[in-house]
Amino acid sequence: MKAGRILSVLGIASTLILGCTITTAAAEPAYPAPDPDPFYAAPANIADYEPGDVLAVRAMPPLPLFPATTFTLVKFRSTNSQGGPIAATTTVLTPQEHRPGGPLLSYQHIINGLGAECAVSRVLFTADPNLAVREAPVLNVALRRGWSVALPDHLGPQFAYGAARLGGQITLDGVRAAQRVGELGLAQSPVVMAGYSGGGMATAWAAALAPTYAPELALAGAAYGGVPMNLLTMVRALGTSSHPAFGLAMAAAIGLEREYPDRLPLSTQLNSRGLALRDAMANGCTNEIMALGAGKSAPELAASMSLLESPDAWSVVEANSLQLYGGVPEIPVFEWHSPTDPLIPVDAIIDTNRRYCAAGARLQMDQNISPEHLSAAVLGMPAALAWVDARFRGEPAPSNCHSV
Repeated sequence: MKAGRILSVLGIASTLILGCTITTAAAEPAYPAPDPDPFYAAPANIADYEPGDVLAVRAMPPLPLFPATTFTLVKFRSTNSQGGPIAATTTVLTPQEHRPGGPLLSYQHIINGLGAECAVSRVLFTADPNLAVREAPVLNVALRRGWSVALPDHLGPQFAYGAARLGGQITLDGVRAAQRVGELGLAQSPVVMAGYSGGGMATAWAAALAPTYAPELALAGAAYGGVPMNLLTMVRALGTSSHPAFGLAMAAAIGLEREYPDRLPLSTQLNSRGLALRDAMANGCTNEIMALGAGKSAPELAASMSLLESPDAWSVVEANSLQLYGGVPEIPVFEWHSPTDPLIPVDAIIDTNRRYCAAGARLQMDQNISPEHLSAAVLGMPAALAWVDARFRGEPAPSNCHSV
């Protein structure tokens, strides 16, 4: 955690200990700090644009981590959870091997974050080792095959961590936008989407939403792993008792409040300790969120537990739980996970896979030998990459639905 943020947390805690009152502003959602770069801002006339329309394009500097590759930041119009227009961004990596109409991989990077510096478009160009692109080796394999790679900032302008349906919409609009930037040579490209964990959530939602949200996109498939498909179950597991990963549950609650402030008013329910933790996390990325929340629980941070009885609040969590969404992907799916993952509800994954198979989806499920969440990503990636490669080559998609 940065020293400045440690001092900030201590300052908040000291104020509370000395008995100062919480101002009424504390009951408002803790939105991220304003982005200092005007490129990310939505234009005043954003409502005049359609989802996926390009708003601005910026050439970015080369990176030694990705040799022989150019970077283009694309701002586009997308849609928030209430159906309103928002500005979102994706970074398109174009290898020197690219040819017009060559494959496009939309890779939804894991973004466990609540502030601007956690966005992939920022992480690519930061020197902070805590914010490195861990999947760089895999992405370089894709680039050397001549694939372009799009990395969307799928949490949106409010960094609404936990708003998984929003992530799916931004992912689809990011593909639309990348294909509309003529100089990228992607207008006729086959597209596969991929991601793991939080990035897998955005990918899985994009696959399920595509038939209704972006039916015109010619998608060749979606590969996702370690997906939290039922946030209801996950919140109950992480939030009601002390847990080392409680920070993720708290961050998801903060993010969902930003996206649904009227239906999930988290801040009105927190005590002084809860508000201090919320404010400390408000712009944090993975390491800070995990460190600040480790070992905590909802009861110790709540002034009231009435939100747990609110139908509106639970409806927000349900609306972002893929297991409970009736839509089914019409594209081939590769899904992988650890069968003993302690962080996410595996039963929800199996149930969703079975529903997809029953509806006629072509799904290949891969349960690997990893006992937990992070190593499952590494162990499953080679098979996922081979599956993506086969989709780009136009091979018939396999299915093991009979064994799911």
